Amino acid sequence: MNISLRSKALLATLLALLAGCASPPPPVSVEERGTVAIETVSGPTPAPSPPPSLTLDAYKAHVARHILERNADRSFRGRLPPMLPAIVVVSITVDRDGQLTDVRVQRSRDPDASRVALASMLRSGPLPRPHGLLAANSSAITFSETFLFDRDYRFQLRSLAGPQ
Repeated sequence: MNISLRSKALLATLLALLAGCASPPPPVSVEERGTVAIETVSGPTPAPSPPPSLTLDAYKAHVARHILERNADRSFRGRLPPMLPAIVVVSITVDRDGQLTDVRVQRSRDPDASRVALASMLRSGPLPRPHGLLAANSSAITFSETFLFDRDYRFQLRSLAGPQ
């Protein structure tokens, strides 16, 4: 019988300890406003979550929309032609402030399309800032964009173009 009382005392102590581990409910205050009682919960408010980090693909799409806005008369919308007369791949380097520090044609077989692509890039500067994409010790980011031309040397950008 002595063991049974010890077991009960131990169980009661354990339950008391476990009950003390539960977090207490937040304090509630009641304010009377007219005839309606409004309960408010006081306590710490959660910190706002930071914006999602920008991915390179999302940044490229943002830059592509910017380029198209600045070159609306030189671009086209809609379905791409089945055979693209010209494709130009441009290497773009942008600093922390969105300034173009370097623009080069990486690949092209059409000098006229290359000139249109380079001129369109220069008209588009400055570009959106590459928030969150630069390494701590880096001052610029380099990426490629592909200009897809129709026969009238109007273009779409691969980052935004649909399937061909």
